[in-house]
Amino acid sequence: MKEFKIMLPTIADAKEFVAVASKCNFEIDVFYNRVTIDAKSMLGVLSLDLTKTLTVEFSGENAEFEELLRAKASSKYSAA
Repeated sequence: MKEFKIMLPTIADAKEFVAVASKCNFEIDVFYNRVTIDAKSMLGVLSLDLTKTLTVEFSGENAEFEELLRAKASSKYSAA
């Protein structure tokens, strides 16, 4: 199981995330507090508080998806 902490600060970021996740042939979950959302659900992802750090968990392999997760890493958005 792989885990990434990401932020999706804009609706465009959320759309890109869901589009890339939807290409994966494995399950991807997004967690925030006690809520678990299917990463391939646009409505689900948009229902989350996009101003907060989200946890993404999955167990498959997809280079494009992992590259996107690294680009959206929450550490890139933290205050210096």
